[in-house]
Amino acid sequence: MGYTTKEIMELMERASQLGVSVEIADQDFQVKIDGKREPALAAAPPAAPAPANIQATVVNTAVEQPVPQPTGTVVKAPIVGTYYSSPAPDKPPFVSVGQAVKKGDVLFIIESMKLMNEVQSDCDGVVREIIANNGQAVEYGQPILILE
Repeated sequence: MGYTTKEIMELMERASQLGVSVEIADQDFQVKIDGKREPALAAAPPAAPAPANIQATVVNTAVEQPVPQPTGTVVKAPIVGTYYSSPAPDKPPFVSVGQAVKKGDVLFIIESMKLMNEVQSDCDGVVREIIANNGQAVEYGQPILILE
């Protein structure tokens, strides 16, 4: 269930117009909207309808987990594009988990603007983990694999 800020604001306005309270909740958040009108004073009749008491409380109920920081040498995408683990669909991958690599070995390809850009290892090591999936769109600086 995902609500935009605009949708929540519209819901707040509608709750105010109707003078009702609304609560929206799911796993990650909870919103309570109190649109009940303030009681008017008996001594002086108001010229306009009494203002609504609108309160919105957003509670993040998701437990924030610390993001584990990878150890070793993280090889990141040098450009935005598509990650490929092999030179062609019918060819074996450049590297696999557990494989030793030397400085200068091709680790993977990033296709960007119809150009195939080979990414080489900056150091000697062993491939500990491959994070990206073959054919996946990647962003600049996105971790692709980890060497130890």
